[in-house]
Amino acid sequence: MPDTSTPPVPAPRLLDQLRDRIRVKHYSIRTEAQYVQWVRRFILFHGKRHPRELGAPEVEAFLTHLAVDGKVAAATQNQALSALLFLYREVLGIDLPWLDNVTRAKRPQRLPVVLTRDEVRAVLARMEGTYGLLGRLLYGTGMRLMEVIRLRVKDVEFARGEITVRDGKGAKDRMTMLPEAVKADLDAHLRKRRELFERDRAAGKAAVHLPDALARKYPNAATEWGWQYVFPSGSHSIDPRCGEERRHHLDEKLLQRAMKRAVVAAGVVKPATPHTLRHSFATHLLERGQDIRTIQELLGHKDVATTMIYTHALNKGGRGVVSPLDA
Repeated sequence: MPDTSTPPVPAPRLLDQLRDRIRVKHYSIRTEAQYVQWVRRFILFHGKRHPRELGAPEVEAFLTHLAVDGKVAAATQNQALSALLFLYREVLGIDLPWLDNVTRAKRPQRLPVVLTRDEVRAVLARMEGTYGLLGRLLYGTGMRLMEVIRLRVKDVEFARGEITVRDGKGAKDRMTMLPEAVKADLDAHLRKRRELFERDRAAGKAAVHLPDALARKYPNAATEWGWQYVFPSGSHSIDPRCGEERRHHLDEKLLQRAMKRAVVAAGVVKPATPHTLRHSFATHLLERGQDIRTIQELLGHKDVATTMIYTHALNKGGRGVVSPLDA
């Protein structure tokens, strides 16, 4: 008599379990990609042995290899450790107290790179079109790179002169200003963006990614104007999590390259990046006498001590001390 029983469903692979758990925790797709690649490298480093068979010596050997042979930065080593902590605790369900005792690499205390007002003016003058608008928004609002890249139409309030930053660092929302100097250009940009949206909608490709479970709660929201990205990609692409073809937001690397070209063209020798405009925003507000608590809220810092680092630029020279050579 033939066997008609249902064949057993194979257990999901470890990396698939890792991805599923990361998505349950609502981590970003970037964090997912980094954690998966670190776990894969950890497994390959130890000859494809299963992590259940590995312990403290193997984890320490891997982290030491990254620091000594790979010469990675402290932040990179700590990211690898965080990925392994997540794997053991959240996926394998193994509580390994020794992981708490693994020495994390100490991150060097670096002062932020800050441009002068003249340098900011020179750099922004050499950023044209959409990249110029993005650069002015970064400097004029203090937003992080991905915060401005992921900006949605509904979060720009022209009448009140406000921008709502959604799901910032630490999964926090906050408010910042909408500079008067960019309102006209941003309004013109949104009119062109609306035309692109209408063409996408006519082609049945106007849906965008929605956070968490909003797509199920509000089925039509993905094709509404308010949820569209202010700065969209020039083409459609496949969403790696759901497999749907969508118009994603602009690739942040394009803005980074535009900024680099502008810095070189302006003759600025400082290693300035889009994030440097955020540092300059905070420092220039402090120079104008703005209180540090307000700046903390605008930047979205959890601790005012993080904001205090910008006070280094308020002193002239070395802590405001006159050199004996000049005296």
